[in-house]
Amino acid sequence: MVYGVATMVAKSLVPVVLGLAIDRGIVAHDRSALWLWSGILLALVVMQAGTTTLQERCDFAVNSGPSFRAMQYVNRHAAVLGADLRKHASTGEVVNIGTGDIEPIGRALAATSRGAGAVVAIVLIAVIMLSSAWQLGLTVLTGVPLIVWLMTLAVRPLRRRQGALRKQQGELAAFAVDTTTGLGVLHGFGGAARFAERYREESQRTRRLATLTARSEGALAAVKTFLPGALGTVVVWLGARLVLDGTLTVGQLVAFYGYAVFLATPLRWLTDSFEALTRGQISAERVCRFLRAERLLPGDADGADDRHTGTPAPEGPLTDPLSRLTVRPGSFTAVACASPADAATLADRLGRYTESDVTWGDEPLRARPLDDTRARVMVLRNDDRLFAGPLHAELDPLGRTTRQDLLELTGTVVAREVVDALPGGLDGEVRSAGRNFSGGERQRLRLLRALAADPEVLLLVEPTSALDAHTEARLVQRLRAHRDGRTTVVFTTSPVVLGQADHVAYVDDTTTVAATGPHHKLLADGRYHSLVTREGDPT
Repeated sequence: MVYGVATMVAKSLVPVVLGLAIDRGIVAHDRSALWLWSGILLALVVMQAGTTTLQERCDFAVNSGPSFRAMQYVNRHAAVLGADLRKHASTGEVVNIGTGDIEPIGRALAATSRGAGAVVAIVLIAVIMLSSAWQLGLTVLTGVPLIVWLMTLAVRPLRRRQGALRKQQGELAAFAVDTTTGLGVLHGFGGAARFAERYREESQRTRRLATLTARSEGALAAVKTFLPGALGTVVVWLGARLVLDGTLTVGQLVAFYGYAVFLATPLRWLTDSFEALTRGQISAERVCRFLRAERLLPGDADGADDRHTGTPAPEGPLTDPLSRLTVRPGSFTAVACASPADAATLADRLGRYTESDVTWGDEPLRARPLDDTRARVMVLRNDDRLFAGPLHAELDPLGRTTRQDLLELTGTVVAREVVDALPGGLDGEVRSAGRNFSGGERQRLRLLRALAADPEVLLLVEPTSALDAHTEARLVQRLRAHRDGRTTVVFTTSPVVLGQADHVAYVDDTTTVAATGPHHKLLADGRYHSLVTREGDPT
């Protein structure tokens, strides 16, 4: 800000020195005075060059620093929110914050130095003009606030439209991300054309909002050009009349003309600052709204990578009183839910992704440290993401498993051919979201990653829904053998998985356990039979 003020002060004094050089040097035929004021003018130009350079460097630092810091805050807060992130913001909204809201914050802060310099320059010029010719000074003091007020009026509709546009862009980005993620499924049931039409509709809505915003920006640009020019014209006209009346000298007229021309610069800087601050405020509000999002469950995210906190695991079953589901310790349990949504909800309760009255042994699960629960209990869903990078790092992000163990686990999940087909094997590159794998391959790799973490309790939500029956049968048999003695719960309606389970619980439409027992005995229940065989009630 200091450099911005110094730059504008140096620029403001140039017309003064130039006018004095004309009056006291050229008009008075005084060579010494001419050299003196020319030297002062040169010094002001050198000062401008130096302060402008320093100002630009500081502007870059002020622009980049806060933007980078804001991005760090957003990334860290996203990590702190963890699994709660999706409950506060969609993927598209988070991406839109990173790509569209960070830069305007830095620009707004950088604009403060130019704005402060512009205010100082306008005040300084007004004082000089009042001391030389009160009529011109009064014109400037009246005209500048009027211009600022008119700018404020012009900025208000722009701000509203920019806010609506940013919101619509976030929704469009979220829709695009969701559509791209499920593109394979959409093509599978022929829904791609419908979603493409919906995207076009949303895109056109965004275009219309962008057009309205551009019109407001164009109107503001016109106002920014016209009003300072009009003020400069009035100043020159009044100055010329005062020269003809003998009130001003020729040098003062030249100086006043310089003021009129120069005033366009601080006024433009001032209006640009208004616009940058408006954009920055909208973006800052969106970032702050995201940063105010809190974790729904208490806990320390920084400790989430630890195996456990040292507290021994409870002895006894995992029990959900709400659904009356009891998971025996060390068993391979299958849960068949009449509603797929109930399966995800129940898994979240057992994994403590939502607060509930679930108990582990005699201890309420919510009474245990959250990070200890995360280390001991893992929930695997089909929307869990595969990230870009080397495959071995994706399967074992904490580096706790040897390459040989990873290769053995590929056999457990029937994915050895998947790894062998990838150029480079375990060192091969995974594309973003695992797009270089099929749906079934992604399911097996996600399961491999979960097995590599080796949790004490593993909750799997439809882990084999994209596999053919032969591959599914081999995988379930090997999974059960691998997890022998450790608690595994599979939420599924697949007869292949249900037939391999030690214990099956059927959750009906009331979201409570309606029947338990081996799969072959539960088939006598008409509702269960209809659910798992996709046939009508045999009774």
